[in-house]
Amino acid sequence: MTRGIGWGLLLLALAGSGTVSAQSDGDLSLIPPDSQSPPKVRDSRSGQNLYLENALTAVWLRNELPVPAQPSYDWQERLLLDARTAWNVGPATRLIFSDRFNLRAESDISSPDQESIVNDLREAYMEWRLADQTYLAFGRINLKSGIALGYNPTDYFKARTVSEPLSADPTVLREDRLGTVMLRLQHIGAGGSITVAFAPRLRRQSPIYSNTELSTFDPMLGRMNSEHRFLIKSSIDLSSDLIPEVLIYHDRHDTRFGLNLAMTLGHSIVAYVEESAARRRDLIARALDFGRAAGALPAGATDEPPPSPGSSLKNELAIGASYTTPGRVTWNLEYHLNQAGFTSEDWSRWFAIGSAAAALPALANELWYIRGYALDQEEQSTEQAIFVRADLTDAFGLNLELSGFANVDLRDGSGQAQGEADYYWSDAWTIGLLAAGDFGSRRSDFGSLPAAGSILLSVRRYL
Repeated sequence: MTRGIGWGLLLLALAGSGTVSAQSDGDLSLIPPDSQSPPKVRDSRSGQNLYLENALTAVWLRNELPVPAQPSYDWQERLLLDARTAWNVGPATRLIFSDRFNLRAESDISSPDQESIVNDLREAYMEWRLADQTYLAFGRINLKSGIALGYNPTDYFKARTVSEPLSADPTVLREDRLGTVMLRLQHIGAGGSITVAFAPRLRRQSPIYSNTELSTFDPMLGRMNSEHRFLIKSSIDLSSDLIPEVLIYHDRHDTRFGLNLAMTLGHSIVAYVEESAARRRDLIARALDFGRAAGALPAGATDEPPPSPGSSLKNELAIGASYTTPGRVTWNLEYHLNQAGFTSEDWSRWFAIGSAAAALPALANELWYIRGYALDQEEQSTEQAIFVRADLTDAFGLNLELSGFANVDLRDGSGQAQGEADYYWSDAWTIGLLAAGDFGSRRSDFGSLPAAGSILLSVRRYL
């Protein structure tokens, strides 16, 4: 651990001896309007798109769990080189590139080996302006949908895209994830917009990766491009305060219909609704099917806990509002529903079966696999939850940004909370502190997870 910290501080010091100018964004008219706003990530304040970051994380693990789990790391050291840029390569053509190169050491990885080096190619695509306000793009694209902050039912390309995150903040995960290889056509008109996307099958479906199974330069197309997928979404400008968006998504499993709706209420409040509906199996059934197809679970084993039989209409919903105070604190409060998630009976069975899993490791693996599948799919594992978030810029008149959120399971009152502070020491240096924790009783959603809490200290040098 000490050696990893030393490497990180040495490279940061070397980076501080000189600067490299960031690539200019160039002609913004080549970018569709919905892509022009800067991503909501921690370096947005600097306006720069290349940085080196050293991040040290300490994790507090629970000594006793209701269901035995595989050992996890209790410390991690990462040195990151992060780049986001775009180049004009013609009068109507742009190349967009986003990548993160990781050097890491942690308590469950023998260092050095190939697992100590991981490259995350987030985006790499070409975009052509075919006509006025009409754009065609091809390559690896992070196509995002949805307007809620804590949970996005209509973000259909989010599944299996997160790779070794530093933060549990949904707004950070939304930007740092891996893109999907696709062809995307967009048109933005005076009365609305339309987007059509097709993601082809390029590789056989891959299993769920653990943090010790990531390949160095593998683009992991078996996660995002293992089947043909289609999306059509269109927005209609009904008024300056009301612009609904409808979506239709299709893959080999189901067809989903989505709706995003936001409305401005006065100068400080925005209310919004995000909904997706489809005929599909519940989360437990899909997890077991996926595990057996991938070879991670025995083909003839009994379903534990037993899923609901067949498919039925399932809704996912995020409904919320944001409020900005006169002191520039922005609050978001949201209610989240996933009708395919764990019911109260499912949770009771999960813990009841887990009490006997100490003598049956294969059964414990199956129970944790179901919850790992939900995390891999970025799907809410429980039926109902409440999410609250607060953001404050220039806190106390300093170059300090504060943010925090809590996600609470309404069934048992357990939850996850995270707070973050970023101090912008100068245009080139940022120091960050992040604290996160899961709370709840031993036999609860978040209280049964192996990690009780963590602290991350980061130093970032913009180049």
